Amino acid sequence: MATAAATARSPQASPASRAPVNPWVIALTVTLATFMELLDTSIANVSLPYIAGGLGRSYDEVTWILTTYLVANAVVLPLSAWLSRVLGRRNYYLLCVALFTVTSFLCGIAPSLGIMLLARVLQGIGGGGLAPVEQAILVDTFPANKRAAAFALYTMAIVTAPAIGPVLGGWITDNYNWRWVFFINIPVGILSMVLTSRFVHDPPGFAEERKTVRTAAGKLKIDGLGIALIGFGSGALEVVLDRGEIDDWFGSPFILWTCVLAIVCLLTAVVWELKQDDPVIEFRLLRTPNFAIANLFYFIFGFGLFASTTMIPQILQTLYGYRAIDAGLVLGPGAFVITMLAPVGAQIVQRGFIQPRYMLFGAVLIVGISFLHYSRFNLDTDYAHYAWARALQGLGYAFFFVPLTMIAYSQLKPNQNNKASSLTNFFRNWGGSFGIAFINTVSDRRMEFHQSVVGANLSAPTPQVQQQITQVTHYLGAHGMSPTDAGRAAYNYIYSRLQAQAHFLGFMDCFLIVGVLTLAAAPIVLLTRPFAVGGKSTAAH
Repeated sequence: MATAAATARSPQASPASRAPVNPWVIALTVTLATFMELLDTSIANVSLPYIAGGLGRSYDEVTWILTTYLVANAVVLPLSAWLSRVLGRRNYYLLCVALFTVTSFLCGIAPSLGIMLLARVLQGIGGGGLAPVEQAILVDTFPANKRAAAFALYTMAIVTAPAIGPVLGGWITDNYNWRWVFFINIPVGILSMVLTSRFVHDPPGFAEERKTVRTAAGKLKIDGLGIALIGFGSGALEVVLDRGEIDDWFGSPFILWTCVLAIVCLLTAVVWELKQDDPVIEFRLLRTPNFAIANLFYFIFGFGLFASTTMIPQILQTLYGYRAIDAGLVLGPGAFVITMLAPVGAQIVQRGFIQPRYMLFGAVLIVGISFLHYSRFNLDTDYAHYAWARALQGLGYAFFFVPLTMIAYSQLKPNQNNKASSLTNFFRNWGGSFGIAFINTVSDRRMEFHQSVVGANLSAPTPQVQQQITQVTHYLGAHGMSPTDAGRAAYNYIYSRLQAQAHFLGFMDCFLIVGVLTLAAAPIVLLTRPFAVGGKSTAAH
């Protein structure tokens, strides 16, 4: 009798005894912490010079604050489905939020770089599980015919948070102290833990899924080799992508051997996991056509979003002289368009006005066109043109993620949702990492190319360049400079202008390449198999 009473009192053991919770309350609860975590991927970027000064270290040293977080995040993210089954999805989510909140406090009070890096590793471990677990919770909380609206909320979080991060980080750093970049997570984390503990519970069917991680005798089954291979491989690959350009890529033995380690571990992990009855990462899900194609576009989504979110503020700060907060505000119109239109797109798909694959096809085209539009800018382009271009990009992303997520889950069984969420976030996360590495590397390489053209123009000036040098020389001479000094200053002025132009053209080449690749991938969307929205695919299991 006592045991039965205790069981009845347990919120996890007796789901039938709980009052039903509005699914939108659950959606808002889990989105809160995910938004906070994704905000943290970019909020510290603009504060690095101030952190370096506060900790008494060089700028290159404090860039490891970003690297350590991303590495820990990359290691944990693919393991989140397995950890959810081991600990329980709700318990794991609460643990992640608690760890993220506590380590945010430790980052804020860190007296040295060593303590800061340790805290960032732990913060990345806590943050890595939030996004995939939220996606799994949304899929299981909402019936298939209402998921589109829930995914619209998720879209707003994962797209707007990285865009808001630099703006908020710049404002906090300029007006308060860089330590508040981390402290602001604390009240949000506490609120998230309170709401999660009250409203979020594991669905009844998840109990059966959790049994798959234990033997008949109740002993935990641990795929130690799979976990090690995925952990070392993911961590090594993130280090390569994040530090490659800084350390001259394969000119650095460290980057070369880290890349070899990443390739060997990840390829071995795929082979090993495909042979396991209960793998840590279910790569066999990629045999499902719609899910495989969807993951390709999760990668493209992350690649384009994080590449542009990194590149636009960098262009505006280095070449236009914008403050960090002003450069970040250029991203605002895109976030606004997504916030306004993502729910509209969800309703259009949910009501069956258009098939998800056709909406996704149109969205990919708009995103690709927006990148080509960026590539036509010049150094005279003003704030309004950048803001409108970002709004056009936001229009594409507003109708991108919702149909993509519906396609991803269209052919999967309910008991595959948990493992699927880890894979989709795995591809989205790597898309972002590759996108940032691409921008940092290709922009520098193309800048070097354009600089070689600049050098040729200065060593043997064209009539136009020579005319500009003469005009500047005369202007400076008329304002009191000697002919010799005026000629030297004019030459340096023209050189700096041409250098800025070379730098700018390097960025424009990146926009052009990303736009062409995005448009080239668009027809692949049409290879997905049709399915009834809210029902099963014609080719479902």
